[in-house]
Amino acid sequence: MTNRFIDLYSDTKTKPTPGMRKAMAEAEVGDEQKFEDPTVNRLRERVCALLGKEDAVFLPSGTMCNQIAIRVHCRPGEEIICDRTAHIITSEGGGPGANAGVMFHPLDGPNGIFSAEMANAAVKDPNNRYSPRTRLIEIEQTSNRGGGSLWPVETIREVAAVARTHGLKLHMDGARLPNACAASGVRAADYAAPCDTLWIDFTKGLGAPVGAILAGPKDFIHEAWRVKQQLGGSMRQSGIIAAAGLYAIEHHWDRLAEDHANARRLAEGLAEIKGVSIDPDALPTNLVFFEIDRPDWTAPRLMAAMKEQGVGIGAFSATTVRVVTHLDVTREDIDAALLVFKRVLAA
Repeated sequence: MTNRFIDLYSDTKTKPTPGMRKAMAEAEVGDEQKFEDPTVNRLRERVCALLGKEDAVFLPSGTMCNQIAIRVHCRPGEEIICDRTAHIITSEGGGPGANAGVMFHPLDGPNGIFSAEMANAAVKDPNNRYSPRTRLIEIEQTSNRGGGSLWPVETIREVAAVARTHGLKLHMDGARLPNACAASGVRAADYAAPCDTLWIDFTKGLGAPVGAILAGPKDFIHEAWRVKQQLGGSMRQSGIIAAAGLYAIEHHWDRLAEDHANARRLAEGLAEIKGVSIDPDALPTNLVFFEIDRPDWTAPRLMAAMKEQGVGIGAFSATTVRVVTHLDVTREDIDAALLVFKRVLAA
């Protein structure tokens, strides 16, 4: 049993730091809906500068960012090209169908990353009235179920070129875009440049308790505000939570490299445990996936056993486990968790 619970289930488990709480408590606020909240307005301006986009809208969650983008870009019966592992397919409760009436053309890209050739082959003939009209291409940076993999800038540009050729839009789910920047050294604006719209999440590696921000052209964001209202995302004195996002950008962005180093240490330790199948060299960011390669163990059983010993992990299938490093996990926590893994799997 560990001295305290070490939660490696997700980077959404982070809690606001004392400095972040102070910034939230002291935030200057106003009516966000009337553009009168100065802290929200500063966050919007900061993110626009960071991503190189014209305008942005602050929202309660990343899922709402995706849902609003899909509603603005698409009409019912139209189609989105994305990877089969995309969050909009696997983890948004069927929202794209319920909220926008859209369909998916899922691609099977290696580690969640498909090529421009695959995207081009998936685009429907707009003159064929028997097929749904392709309207949007969506990518996820980093790819969660792709193991935290990074979309290379050149691949994004190539996919964007396919979108332009066919008159489509390119949207990025940038939930962990800051992790991609930390791992690659590529600026956020360079990843964002080929995309028409994108968003970043403050509640994952950046450690805020709530909030995400959707960015794009002014006319897109103008329409996004209307859909935000329709979906119940309107807020009032939301500078209290926007302050957490500003603090996160200034204080937690660069430190993401620590999470990646801890993930590598964790993966290397797991690779030494009998019954665990993992390649530490294939680990790009803070998401660590491994396989249980023992007939007497399953991922859900391991999840339950680890929890009893003070370590939270995630079971993604009968044999696949995900563990995630983040702001609230230290190097010492990693070493303690590895001892628990060894003890539990030796039992």
